[in-house]
Amino acid sequence: MAIYEKFIGRSRDSFTSYEDLHENYHITCPDGFNFAYDVMDVLAAEKPDKRAMVWVSNDFEERVYTFADLKRESDRAARYLYEKGIRKGDRVLMVLKRSYWFWFLLLGMHKLGAILVPATNMLMAKDYVYRCNAAKVKAVIITADGDCTDYFDKGEGQYETVEMKFVTKGKQIPGWIDFEAEIADVPYEWEKPQGDDYAGGTDTSMIAFTSGTTGYPKIITHDFRYPLGHIATGVFWHRVVDGGLHFTVSDSGWMKCFWGKMYGQWMGETALLIYDFDKFNGDNILHMLEKYKVTTFCVPPTMYRMMLQCDVSKYDLSALTHCCTAGEALNPEIFNKWYEATGLKIHEGFGQSETPVCIATFAPFMEPVPGALGFPSPGFDVHILDADDQQAQRGTVGEICVRAESVENRPIGLLSSYNENEEDTANAYRNGFYHTGDRAYRDEHGMFRFVGRGDDVIKSSGYRIGPFEIESVLMEHDAVAEVAVTGVPDPDGIRGFLVKATIVLAKGFEGSPELVKELQTYVKVNTAPYKYPRIVVFTDALPKTFSGKIQRAVIRDRDMQAWIESQKQQ
Repeated sequence: MAIYEKFIGRSRDSFTSYEDLHENYHITCPDGFNFAYDVMDVLAAEKPDKRAMVWVSNDFEERVYTFADLKRESDRAARYLYEKGIRKGDRVLMVLKRSYWFWFLLLGMHKLGAILVPATNMLMAKDYVYRCNAAKVKAVIITADGDCTDYFDKGEGQYETVEMKFVTKGKQIPGWIDFEAEIADVPYEWEKPQGDDYAGGTDTSMIAFTSGTTGYPKIITHDFRYPLGHIATGVFWHRVVDGGLHFTVSDSGWMKCFWGKMYGQWMGETALLIYDFDKFNGDNILHMLEKYKVTTFCVPPTMYRMMLQCDVSKYDLSALTHCCTAGEALNPEIFNKWYEATGLKIHEGFGQSETPVCIATFAPFMEPVPGALGFPSPGFDVHILDADDQQAQRGTVGEICVRAESVENRPIGLLSSYNENEEDTANAYRNGFYHTGDRAYRDEHGMFRFVGRGDDVIKSSGYRIGPFEIESVLMEHDAVAEVAVTGVPDPDGIRGFLVKATIVLAKGFEGSPELVKELQTYVKVNTAPYKYPRIVVFTDALPKTFSGKIQRAVIRDRDMQAWIESQKQQ
């Protein structure tokens, strides 16, 4: 019996139809559930020699870890952090890309009860300062790769709660602890905490940041039950193979990592392929699929497109059984070309940092349709609601909402709070539903079809980008008097949407290609580079309300209408 069956009471193959799956799938969550103890340590005891992770460096160095290895490493990580003064409820920010240390440390933190704050290596100084202060971070563990530690130290003197800084790979920096040198001397021993020192169930396990529309990124929290929500993600949507090898490309700074490189996959008892590359290369990814005989695979549509620009026929992908995608709309051209090249259809899925997969196409019960997300995931009752929180008519665009009577009585896997604030959380959980903020409609077959964000958040190449952060950086430049940042459809269909900055220049400045380049570089230097505006337009005035508030929606709608007209002419 696969370990996930202990929590849903039956095997994946026992479901006879989508209706059976959706109506009869139920999660039983043990009191005080903790993934590290109740899943990983159980697998280590029952199947110690079973392969759990294959890690490959950028230079193709290879390491293979079993479930027994992961128990030993996580025990040592928990003990090390405890000896350094980390306790239950302490917040630890980790920037480790795809290092195997991330998985060891996260499992160790679960055992200890410390709270993970994942972050990307693309952050700049002001990003670090905001996240550390907002999340009340006590310690940071940062990769020695690149300039991450340098950017962190540029914020020195502004951190309110940071007490310890750890760096990997033996890098020697004043004020930083050589993590790998110190942990090497720590025994592989850990005693499970008892009583109030034990963390599990509704205790907070993770704090993540997600871009909003009116301010800096919002804090979302997940409790220790969150991994159980990903049984639907890994076992039923990714359809992982017991004893196989699953490959999701995302690095550990993004919530997609927890969708595809952790919880649901290990509950399906597949191994993870962790390829710690520096830059995406289609041929290298195809080589990994062939060499390691990957069985299940998930990347954003942009990366499928990049692989299809290679000669896919050169690679033996016969071990591959199932392919998925999420993060942005799947272009029918990509779907069809991947099917022609591999014989496999791509199954779309929808969810957020706040959720597991909520809508998807689930094999073998349904065929994926290009442009359609599919149907509600098992364990989730998903609806399209209008502005009055009433059911939208079939074919009418509305907000994607998940039935949840309250934050206390919500489906397992949904976030436990916004901004650790009751008012913000109540705004998301209202009138018996969790409101995603994303918009869609149901077609004549009942399938959900994604339309876009209901607010100003921009989805570009799988990233969720808030306009406020970019506007704040641009307003620091002497040339910018006013700015509105919006998303505009990518005419090439590669990134979904492009970031566009519409700028009113300050007196004494004139628009030019040189100034566009200067402003783009300024954004790259002062915040995560993926946020920079690929389109910069200068204008004499921005649309505003009577009260003087900039109307991003007017610009966005105008650009969308122009894009629609251009599509008609093709």
